[in-house]
Amino acid sequence: MIERPARPALPFLFRLGNLGIRVALALMRVRIHVEGVEHVPDEPGVIVASNHLSIVDPPLVCVVVARLVGRRTRYMAKAEALDAPILGLVLRAYGGFGVRRGRPDREAYRMARSVLDAGEWLGVAPEGTRSRSATLGEPKAGVTLLALRSGARILPVGLAGTERTWPVGARLPRFGTTVTVRFGPLYRPSETRTDGGPADRREALQASNEELMRRIAALLPEAYRGRFG
Repeated sequence: MIERPARPALPFLFRLGNLGIRVALALMRVRIHVEGVEHVPDEPGVIVASNHLSIVDPPLVCVVVARLVGRRTRYMAKAEALDAPILGLVLRAYGGFGVRRGRPDREAYRMARSVLDAGEWLGVAPEGTRSRSATLGEPKAGVTLLALRSGARILPVGLAGTERTWPVGARLPRFGTTVTVRFGPLYRPSETRTDGGPADRREALQASNEELMRRIAALLPEAYRGRFG
């Protein structure tokens, strides 16, 4: 495993974007409740994995993490999101990068590894898309596989209420909402190597994905948990 530096300096564009998001959330009168702060480590190379309800999720998590431990969280988002007028600007300010969905994206994987190896935090949504029902969807395989190959630990996060702040499909946000950001215990996924064939390895990786989703579900109100409750 590559030894990672302690704490990279926060780039000016990130600090400016972070201030802008904090001001925007204040103007929108968003009340933010943060729980589980004792689980948030001040260590390099952490994968932040949360459920995904709204376009405000990435900047919200970035703002909270920066406030708690002074670290930048760079989000891996669908490639189209970086072309969106507002969200794309925010993601780029936070150092986000795109991933092509529907097929393996080696360039995005290399970028994710370089983020972790540089000691920065990587933000991901295991579901790969926003949930229209606000319940947890099925996970993609990449998050736990990345954690296993990089040696990074995962910080699970449960988000509730952001689906009301900026609902899926809405052109504008709503004002005066309350959101909860709840952090769970940092952990390292179970090893997926087996002595069996490809089918056994896929089954073991799926078990690791299920473990991640159950950990996120445990941080959510029951109505958000879907089949992982």
